[in-house]
Amino acid sequence: MNLKGRHLIDPSDFTLEELNQIFTVAQDMVDIPEKYDKICKGKILATLFYEPSTRTRLSFESAMLRMGGKILGFADAQTSSVKKGESISDTIRVVDGYSDIAVIRHPREGAPKLASEFSQVPVINGGDGGHQHPTQTLTDLLTIKTLKGNIDGNKVALCGDLKYGRTVHSLIKTLSRYKDMEFYLVSPPQLQMPEYVKNFVKETYNVKIVETSKIEDVIDEVDILYMTRIQKERFFNEEDYLKLKNSYILTADKIENAKEDMLIMHPLPRVNEIDYSVDKDKRAVYFKQAKYGVYVRMSLMAHLLGVI
Repeated sequence: MNLKGRHLIDPSDFTLEELNQIFTVAQDMVDIPEKYDKICKGKILATLFYEPSTRTRLSFESAMLRMGGKILGFADAQTSSVKKGESISDTIRVVDGYSDIAVIRHPREGAPKLASEFSQVPVINGGDGGHQHPTQTLTDLLTIKTLKGNIDGNKVALCGDLKYGRTVHSLIKTLSRYKDMEFYLVSPPQLQMPEYVKNFVKETYNVKIVETSKIEDVIDEVDILYMTRIQKERFFNEEDYLKLKNSYILTADKIENAKEDMLIMHPLPRVNEIDYSVDKDKRAVYFKQAKYGVYVRMSLMAHLLGVI
């Protein structure tokens, strides 16, 4: 399968077979990193981050550097010509003359899609508003595939901010494409998964969805617990945030009855939704998950650049 020159704006841009190809190479990169340490020599990644990021930006930069390539870009749009009023379409048309591939994070939904329509190089969506976060989804899928052995047939609880959380929107849409999936949506009423997302996965893939406001109701049922933080930056006023910020705090006693092989995942950063005592539990894999993000982004860029 040739992915050269493609964009990744939404996980549905790739077939499951194409995703599996990316995961297979990513796992090989984990096992034999030296095999790939020069494949992007002479290639340049542009990182255009209009919104704060640690893991996404640094993992992309680490990924390109590990493959022998170079990076340029900005981590604060206020240091770029955006401050002068430059449009994203003009920015990408300039930057694609400086680079071979670009990753864009933007607070406005649809901005990476717009950039891809003007770009001569592959564009990767590094997160757009509360909409999508496809490379986090690829990270999550590689983590599940590697640690569970299989993505099909898992019961997955998504907990926390399901209204604004772009990571869970991308994840549930993509996981629904796999066989025999079941979902438990755990959130306060104010932060429930949007109806359009639930309707899409139910009508398109006929998956089972159960909604609850209590994590204790589902903890002994699930194979994967995917925690998310209550995102202060998505609220219009601080009072609403303060009412909800402590809705879910996962502690060691709350997972006593969970399955021995359950995975506790989190896209990070965490605030207080996972107590530090949980870090010692073998089921807590969120830091492994973050590391897998480097390798899946290595594989993705290598495929889009056509160097493998």
